[in-house]
Amino acid sequence: MDRKEFRELTSSKDARRIISQIPLLPDSIELNLARASGRVLARDIIASVDVPGFDRAAMDGFAVHAKDTYPAREDRPVTLELAGKVETGYLPEVKVSVGSAVEISTGAMMPAGADAVVMVEYTRQDEENIDIMRPLSVNENVIHAGSDIMVGERVLEAGTRLTSREIGVLAAVGLEQISVKELAVGIISTGSELVEPGAELTAGRVYDINSYSLGAAVSECGGSVKYYGIVKDHRPDMEKILAQAVNECHLVLTSGSTSAGVGDVMYHIIAEQGELLLHGIDIKPGKPVIIGMINGTPVFGLPGYPTSALTIFNEFTAPLIRNILGLPGSRSKVTAHLAVDFRSTGRQQLLPVGLVRGMAYPVDKGSGAITTLADADGFIEIEPRVEMLLAGENVEVTLMGDVKSPDVLFIGSHCLGFEALMRLLPFYVRVINTGSTGGLVAIRDGIADMAGVHLMDDTGEYNISFMKHFGLENAVLVKGYLREQGLIVRNDSSIQGFEDIMEARFINRTPGSGTRVLTDRKLRELAAVRGIGFNDLCASINGYGSLARTHSAVAAAVKLDRVDMGIGIRSAAELNNLKFIHIADEEYDFVVDQEFIKSKMGTVFLDVLRSKEFSRNLPIGIKTYERTGEVLGSPQV
Repeated sequence: MDRKEFRELTSSKDARRIISQIPLLPDSIELNLARASGRVLARDIIASVDVPGFDRAAMDGFAVHAKDTYPAREDRPVTLELAGKVETGYLPEVKVSVGSAVEISTGAMMPAGADAVVMVEYTRQDEENIDIMRPLSVNENVIHAGSDIMVGERVLEAGTRLTSREIGVLAAVGLEQISVKELAVGIISTGSELVEPGAELTAGRVYDINSYSLGAAVSECGGSVKYYGIVKDHRPDMEKILAQAVNECHLVLTSGSTSAGVGDVMYHIIAEQGELLLHGIDIKPGKPVIIGMINGTPVFGLPGYPTSALTIFNEFTAPLIRNILGLPGSRSKVTAHLAVDFRSTGRQQLLPVGLVRGMAYPVDKGSGAITTLADADGFIEIEPRVEMLLAGENVEVTLMGDVKSPDVLFIGSHCLGFEALMRLLPFYVRVINTGSTGGLVAIRDGIADMAGVHLMDDTGEYNISFMKHFGLENAVLVKGYLREQGLIVRNDSSIQGFEDIMEARFINRTPGSGTRVLTDRKLRELAAVRGIGFNDLCASINGYGSLARTHSAVAAAVKLDRVDMGIGIRSAAELNNLKFIHIADEEYDFVVDQEFIKSKMGTVFLDVLRSKEFSRNLPIGIKTYERTGEVLGSPQV
């Protein structure tokens, strides 16, 4: 098959113009109220009943004629005859006449003759009478019929997105069936390497992410999703399932097989079976995009990489769906300060960022990493002419999804122990794993509230000297817990100790992480024993330059037989049923902003850290000790 080259990429501006001209009309269907959440109303909703449908008591008390209470004072109460009682949900069988009162429950129908309700707190009662100790005004503590919604009132407009609030209104006016706009979107994932989540993951296979992330994204836009599953890289199969999808749906999304490789055939299928509108957009991530029409149905061929697929969907497909359904096509935008310097690629780029109290922190891990968008609150659009964005610079962030601003930002070394701590904290913590050094820098620059660190200096002391080295006068060190560090190997491995690193396939940790510091310390000791230079020893290790961001990633590399060994914490090995060979106990501590540690949340953090519940919930290989919760660098908290 001929290879398709990206000779002329379409600009983002032209791509949006082409997409805006796609003819697409939704249908209207009737849905049960219980299934209508997230959908878009097709017609105005006109109330056919009053809400409430009758005058009702706003609270427990006594229904009275207000004029009877005007003389009432605490020292000179008005005495009224008790004429009966009205329960919620029943028609009143009594009425209020001059000089009488009726006991009434919250929400109960007002009896005839009553125009106010006196609260129980302002009365004294015996078997036959009540004393009222304050005057009431007419309509006090009464909710009138139609005061919320009146018959004939338009309560919701066509084009309204139905959330929990709107569903409540629809229930209040008694609607069981709702007319909503129906835009059926078919989703096809292509790739012989894909398997369904839940199936066995054999060598060379990966789980299908795009079907589910794109399906959720369509639902967020108010569309309905029709899944067509995984199609292998076999052209007849692709043609068959694509023909079915364009016949059954208003819009079809495919992912994968869109690039310029010999095996990428989606371009040829769309071009031969319909009309090709564009192939390739000058943007990062997501250059290999196909948009075409087959039998009047638009087909978007999205890239196979999950981050690229979802980013292109959010930027180009979501506005189309939302506009067709009558929702605002553009997402909300906020202005923030960039937290760190960022060098651009020289072409149009959508940079995912996390938002923390007005700071935008880049979270880009590459197109192949779905966690990029899981960590992102929005993205910055960078023009091709921009080569560098500087820390502190104002940037416009386009929000995506339901953004929840974190209460606390944690930057630093990855640890399963801190994950256990987070589950006990009554506030939302955003975690960005950068390694210990990255955490110290974030605290120094005023970006993070706390950092997780486990750096050992030349004297064998942990963490405190590094605070001095980084000039952290605005922070304290909170002693955390002890972690077992060691070799992570497969259960059938012949590796016995650290010195076997010279004969093994190794995976290292990122520079600046505490585990990397420990590894290099052990390597210096080994180099001294062997009488060779440290750099020469590192150069002879198979995999010294191969990096993992977390302890879990080290364990996964060993488990999948990509490497023979790595260094990590015991809990990561145990969770993956791998062998662990102890080499050191290390101190994992927290560097915390001084203002935060003095705040209410800081007090809660210390209480939880020092608690027996936290100690009981720690993974194996991690334990608290007598110094856990000790605060260094300021008066005790």
